Amino acid sequence: MKISRNPDTIHTPVAPYVHQIEITGTNRWLTLSGQLGMDIDGTLPENPLEQMKLALENVKRNLEAAEMKVNDLTKLVFYLVGEFEAKQRRKIISDFLGEHFPCTTMVYVVALAAPAFKVEIDAWACKEVE
Repeated sequence: MKISRNPDTIHTPVAPYVHQIEITGTNRWLTLSGQLGMDIDGTLPENPLEQMKLALENVKRNLEAAEMKVNDLTKLVFYLVGEFEAKQRRKIISDFLGEHFPCTTMVYVVALAAPAFKVEIDAWACKEVE
């Protein structure tokens, strides 16, 4: 069972996330390597926001391969290089998550594994065993 909480002793989340998720019971866990904004054929858009969309799509494809869904995500970590317009960035993430709010962390870094990479997303998911 996943229990999401925003304790009243902590500030309200500043974006679509939750401060904590407690997991109990018998569950399947999925841990993803950092997902890049690269398409299946190796295409990497120059636009960082397009890379973010593709990286999130790659998270979703990994979830589907494990018979999980976006609402099984418990944690997302965004590593971003360069400027990302906040309103557009939030819309992309909100469109991806819908009404689901996992724990999230967003970190701006100097560089990723190659200069063309502007986004990398780590993800964790958990699904109750039925």
